[in-house]
Amino acid sequence: MPDQPERLKNYLASRSTDPVFEAVTGDASTREYFRIPHNGGFAIACVYPEPFADAINAYLDVTQLLLSAGLPVAEISDVDTDLGVIVQEDLGNILLRDKLLAANEPGRSRLLDEAISLIAQIQLATPRAYDRGSIASRLKFDTEKLEWELGYFKQHYFETFLKKPLSADDDACLSAEFYELAAELETHASVLCHRDFHAANLMIDAQSRMRIIDHQDARIGAESYDLVSLLLDRITVLPPREWLAEKRRFFIDLRARLGLSRLDEEEFAYQFRLQTVQRCLKAAGTFSYQSVNRGKTYFIPFITPMLRMAARSSESLGRFPAIREICGRV
Repeated sequence: MPDQPERLKNYLASRSTDPVFEAVTGDASTREYFRIPHNGGFAIACVYPEPFADAINAYLDVTQLLLSAGLPVAEISDVDTDLGVIVQEDLGNILLRDKLLAANEPGRSRLLDEAISLIAQIQLATPRAYDRGSIASRLKFDTEKLEWELGYFKQHYFETFLKKPLSADDDACLSAEFYELAAELETHASVLCHRDFHAANLMIDAQSRMRIIDHQDARIGAESYDLVSLLLDRITVLPPREWLAEKRRFFIDLRARLGLSRLDEEEFAYQFRLQTVQRCLKAAGTFSYQSVNRGKTYFIPFITPMLRMAARSSESLGRFPAIREICGRV
């Protein structure tokens, strides 16, 4: 199987297009992205590791779902299943993460609030996902999926990254709490989630509009899932509890203005903390794997804060003593 740049050259040749392209920085994905000439301008070619299978069907399916709901995702202009290439609208080079780093505090707050509004709009599209029979409506953050992600953390943080496997007792205690956490979170899975909604998967286009990318893994999950992902993305300092509460209230009000059911503030805070434990541990596992197995060592500074955030949320819940104790060792 030719590598991804070689398959992109073959794609361009098949369209009688000059084989000129530049790599666009990716993140933790196995997909590679390139800017190519297209219809007198430029487009982004997403090249998968292999010819399309279920993963690409999900990408096309979720893209059409979100576009039909008026959400700002990139338009698709061409697909080559044999070469594993999707050509889509070029959204530019500016990530929300870069804008946040450069912004002053009012500007940062405005950008985050705009991103939070997109989460509410995605959740508003939940009935549409079911009506269309979207792949996203048939996938769920159920106990099995959530528990698998927690097991991934356990494997790759302790074994891959630290190279210090857990003792049998610690392993058993964590596994029991992971099941308890995953099973409870499944009961909250009721809305459409992006699944990886963070500041590197949001872009600012040439018209200064915020655009959503990397949405192919959308599925049904808890109302708090994408909000946790956005607010706790790659933190190095744990955010104040009061700030998180403010953003939760903002989100609750946004949902209500869109016609979604009003969430109880206290109940949502509880769910948010549950999701924080799971999502932060999942992220620590991903960062551990990416830093060791794929050489992306820039993820390392975010691992310890993820563990501390999981421990703090467990403490706030007054639950999960093994998670609190083991994560609190860092």
